[in-house]
Amino acid sequence: MSQRTGGHTGSRSTGIRRTLNRWASPSSKEAKDLQTTSVKAGCCRIVDADDRARVMLQGTLRTVTLRPRGGVPALEAEMYDGSGAITLIWLGRRRITGVEPGRAIKVIGRIGLQERKRVMFNPRYELRA
Repeated sequence: MSQRTGGHTGSRSTGIRRTLNRWASPSSKEAKDLQTTSVKAGCCRIVDADDRARVMLQGTLRTVTLRPRGGVPALEAEMYDGSGAITLIWLGRRRITGVEPGRAIKVIGRIGLQERKRVMFNPRYELRA
């Protein structure tokens, strides 16, 4: 009988870590596939997007979190396209149907910097299959 720690078995945690590490590595096959798909869709790679520029990006949502800002609800999602990551922030939203981890998404908006991280506030979005 295996002992469970924190609700997860050790092998499951190790598998999750390996998957996240593969996603995080720009040299992995999955990262290259994400970049290729993004470019074929006519989108800019996150790493190539200029700050303060209005761009179209496509990638996969890694995390989705409700994080209030100044007393206002804000839905935050980290999007990864194989070249880099950006935080998408929808102010005044607690939830958006279909915006969930693992979902492919295309966004249009202006790139900004907040606490030295790339962000996009209230992007227009299209959920992808």
